[in-house]
Amino acid sequence: MNISSIVVQTLPENVEKVIQIIKDNPDTCEYHLHDPKGKIIVTVEGRDVEEEVNKLVDIQCFDYVIAADMMMTYQEDQLDAEIKKLEEDDIVPAMLNDGNMDPRKIHYNGDLRKRF
Repeated sequence: MNISSIVVQTLPENVEKVIQIIKDNPDTCEYHLHDPKGKIIVTVEGRDVEEEVNKLVDIQCFDYVIAADMMMTYQEDQLDAEIKKLEEDDIVPAMLNDGNMDPRKIHYNGDLRKRF
């Protein structure tokens, strides 16, 4: 199961019309909130990315919609695979688990001011 949030943009005078269209299409998306300037937040659910994209395209074709863009997505299968990968891999470098390591000998590459 995939769930994604979409920001729908319309003109301020069309916000209520677009919200009604969204509510009239519960199989496509679910309305959550909006601002008076024309941004509307909805979510879509799908078996896979293809179904979500098809629903996004449907929303983009609604009357009065200027733009609809996917903002955040949750992909259950992908998340499970990444969790499994993290559990199987030893991602902490051995030197960080070494209680005898002198911290002054650790070379840090995150400070660009000292490198250039």
